[in-house]
Amino acid sequence: MSIKRYDVIRKKRPREIVLLKSKPCAWSRCTFCDYIHDNSSHEDVIIETNKTILTLVTGAYKALEVINSGSCFELPTETLKDIRALVEDKDIKLLYFESHYMYRHRLDEIRNFFNVPVIFKCGIETFDIHFRNDILNKGLQEADPKTIASFFSSICLMVGIKGQTKAMIQRDVEIGLKEFEHLCINVYVNNSTNIQADEDLIAWFTDQYLYLEENPKVEILWHNTDYGVGGEDE
Repeated sequence: MSIKRYDVIRKKRPREIVLLKSKPCAWSRCTFCDYIHDNSSHEDVIIETNKTILTLVTGAYKALEVINSGSCFELPTETLKDIRALVEDKDIKLLYFESHYMYRHRLDEIRNFFNVPVIFKCGIETFDIHFRNDILNKGLQEADPKTIASFFSSICLMVGIKGQTKAMIQRDVEIGLKEFEHLCINVYVNNSTNIQADEDLIAWFTDQYLYLEENPKVEILWHNTDYGVGGEDE
């Protein structure tokens, strides 16, 4: 199957988005994630694949989001250089990258490398520490949202997993809206892992929180390919 790796997000904060290949995720132990199967240990393949993907970027919105199967720190240096050249060539003014919380003290390395504003997104998944680490095995022990927000202005939450409760989701959304500039809410979709979706909880979330679609700081991914990448390329 050929994976779609480029698209344009138009609804909120318009930007182009690319799904790049990367080296193996440094954590790679999240129980809900089979996303890491996209990564590779063959750096030459990663670099050449990413060069091809990046040729699709036009710079039309002067903003580019780069996602990969892990953190931006797992992208090869050559790919980072290719992105930097693209930023300069297309006059891109804003970048979005993903990073695990373990890299929180290294974010300035990326900012300084590109010398344009960077919004870092971090997958928090939930502020319930037990569920985050004992069930999802996220490897993120920080409990204080303000501390997390001091590093990451944008976070991702996950809703609709068996074992979650309405109260947990209500608290997560409340904290996300209060403490962070941007909030991406991912509705869980069953994959090849043993973590299962709770369809009743998803139906409740849809009924209770559909109004967030109108909030400019919130993006809801009702399906994991709603950004336009990651699915089968037609």
